[in-house]
Amino acid sequence: MKRIFFFILFICITCATVIAQTKIYRGNSTYTSDLLYTWDGKHLYRGNSTYTSDIIYSWDGKYLYRGNSHYSSDIIATWDGRFLYKGKSNYSSDTLYTFDGKYIYQGRSNYTSDTVATWSNNRLYNGYSVYTSDILYRVDGMFPPILFVFI
Repeated sequence: MKRIFFFILFICITCATVIAQTKIYRGNSTYTSDLLYTWDGKHLYRGNSTYTSDIIYSWDGKYLYRGNSHYSSDIIATWDGRFLYKGKSNYSSDTLYTFDGKYIYQGRSNYTSDTVATWSNNRLYNGYSVYTSDILYRVDGMFPPILFVFI
């Protein structure tokens, strides 16, 4: 019985460590020198850190907070699954970006001319492109692409 408990505990710790291992690199690189951010599913950290003091943003799936805060006064943006709004708002006039699963558009738009970035194969491309030369970031793991507009 003890062995089963410790095995389950080991699996849980391993899974938590894997979640904390999402890395975001500059361009198409995977070199340590190009590692910009670490994501644990709730916090975005500077570089290869997971220290509380290195938290840039906190995310609960709906609200993006400044630093390691969950106070409503620290809400930077609100996400509803398609639109990203300024602050704690869901008014159409406060729409910052639209995300359709592949493209990030400026404002409340889906016009090609308003494309800010393209999300494909865990890479964020500049504008309406999937050319290697247009890769802005590479992600090794899970990361909400809409949050790229803040980094």
